Amino acid sequence: MKLLAYTVPPQDAGRLVWRVVRGSMNVSAHQLARAKVNGGLMLDGRNVHADRRVAAGQVLSVAIYDDAPALAVNPENAPVSVVYEDEDVIVIDKDAPLAVQSSPRQPDNTLENRLAYRYGSAFVFRPVNRLDKGTSGLMAAAKHAHAQSVMSAQLHTPEFVREYLALTQGIPAPAQGSIDLPIGKADGATVRREIRADGKKSVTHYRVLKTCGALALVRLRLESGRTHQIRVHLSALGCPVLGDFLYGEERPDILPERFALHSAYISFIHPISGKRLTFESALPRDIQAAFDDADAYKPSEDKI
Repeated sequence: MKLLAYTVPPQDAGRLVWRVVRGSMNVSAHQLARAKVNGGLMLDGRNVHADRRVAAGQVLSVAIYDDAPALAVNPENAPVSVVYEDEDVIVIDKDAPLAVQSSPRQPDNTLENRLAYRYGSAFVFRPVNRLDKGTSGLMAAAKHAHAQSVMSAQLHTPEFVREYLALTQGIPAPAQGSIDLPIGKADGATVRREIRADGKKSVTHYRVLKTCGALALVRLRLESGRTHQIRVHLSALGCPVLGDFLYGEERPDILPERFALHSAYISFIHPISGKRLTFESALPRDIQAAFDDADAYKPSEDKI
């Protein structure tokens, strides 16, 4: 359980408790309902009803109750790079290949399994921005339901900034621009996406940083956040991500079990303090080595 405390400012004086909780404190309707049922609304330390009016200077507290994990997770003692954490937020620099969440199809060898070992079996994994198994780099997770709700609301707004580095097979032209192409699920597919007129609006901004032969190192910023957005957009330019088995050509000789896409930068507003947090991650050695290798861009012998 997490206890949120809020000192009532003059502009909230006279408002109902539930309106302050939902508005000024950004607590979800679900969490408010749980707090009401469990006696988790307090004013200056005393339980109150949601229709009580507040006065300036009073301290309004709300108990946030976490749900039990939907799936029992097997803890695994394996490395995980936590670059920042406090009582509300975790920022992780994920390896590749590594799946983010466990599932009935993949119950083990995921980031969630590793975090369960680090934080204990009662830990509930609440990722905010997710990464594909073959993508490395920075991702944020919340430590409780309220933080996840607030951060998820930021995700596709200018408050939550995500930038990636990619190696592309082919050099995007022009060297800087925006890709504004709608993305939807491919007909009959379970995972694959494609550019389609009835897809959802998707915008990716990019800039070519440098080139090596027919490879380009590209920095990309997401404006929207569709599944496989960067991979689909770069493929649509005729410059797929190096090693992308789904939208380009798998290259296990260069990047075993992964592709050359890395979450290099995230910046967001802390869900409780309101302060901006910013993190950067350098290009992994395996991707850097692929770029530095003059032969890395040559087509494989077994390409169909």
